[in-house]
Amino acid sequence: MSDLLELEHISLAYDTPEGPLPVVTGLDLSLQRGHIGCLLGASGCGKTTILRAIAGFEPLRAGRICLGGRVISAPDKAIEPQDRHVGMMFQDYALFPHLSVEGNIAFGLRRWEKPRRQARVQALLELVGLQDTRQRFPHEISGGQQQRVALARALAPEPELLLLDEPFSNLDVDTRERLAFEVRDILKKTGHTALLVTHNQAEAFAIADRIGVMHCGSIVQWDTPYALHHAPATPFVADFVKREALMAQRARAYQRGLAAE
Repeated sequence: MSDLLELEHISLAYDTPEGPLPVVTGLDLSLQRGHIGCLLGASGCGKTTILRAIAGFEPLRAGRICLGGRVISAPDKAIEPQDRHVGMMFQDYALFPHLSVEGNIAFGLRRWEKPRRQARVQALLELVGLQDTRQRFPHEISGGQQQRVALARALAPEPELLLLDEPFSNLDVDTRERLAFEVRDILKKTGHTALLVTHNQAEAFAIADRIGVMHCGSIVQWDTPYALHHAPATPFVADFVKREALMAQRARAYQRGLAAE
């Protein structure tokens, strides 16, 4: 299976009054077509900045990003975000409150002919199990349903790559993990390639084929969930995996304790 996404020695920095502040330096990553990848790490490690660079919202200082064999970002070349064939699902879903579920999904298909657009929306409603909510507005459905609407809207224009920025962070622990499995099933059913960023290990291990544990702007290990657990490449990865697993167990116990009150 060939690689769809390739990040080749990329560097990213933010401009400050004191000069460029490095965020990511010399990072490499490749993601196979049809696979789900995840960048996992604490806040401030650079994972969201990488996602924004792939989407076209952050310029590269060095290296290049290739999608499907074509260069979409380099210091001297950048394809506009709308021309990259990349879909993005945001942390807060960013649904349009004045549009129905159906209208939100159809938003990116305005240039499609009406029969094709209607067929695509219907297929996506069935895919995410929201046929009965098509005429409702975002405030009339649950957080989990809003998340599935956002996913359907991101998939609607048939992007080559789907980017997911902390997509489950606004949900409670049990709903978050259940929906992570649901999203994985949907993406595998459609054959989409996706890259997720999260600080939550349970989400990463539930959804991803490959996980990159990040620290200070670098990927310390890019591997399968099994390998991260059973063959951590460094003491940092071993400690991170164990620490995050313990925190997830405590969060579940806390949530269940609240539910029992």
